[in-house]
Amino acid sequence: MSDLHKEVSELERKSATAARLFDIRRIIGGLFVVYGVIVTLAGISPSDADLKKAEGVHINLWTGLAMLALGLFFLVWMKLRPTEAPAAPEPEPGSDAG
Repeated sequence: MSDLHKEVSELERKSATAARLFDIRRIIGGLFVVYGVIVTLAGISPSDADLKKAEGVHINLWTGLAMLALGLFFLVWMKLRPTEAPAAPEPEPGSDAG
């Protein structure tokens, strides 16, 4: 019985770790941060042709900064409100659990 309890506890711990690892906020936040850095770097020194196409607006710079802000928002949100592991189901009082 003790071995079964240890095994169930270990599986629950692994499940909680997997739930935190694959939290969608981490994936979205990470992607937005990476792409935000790339687009911001591209927008720091635009060519004259790029500025003319965008009517003088540094569109890559502003878009990159917005992407960075959104990505950081998701990552901070994930840190402040971590995912909780699903609760283990309670055995029914009338059932024989083994």
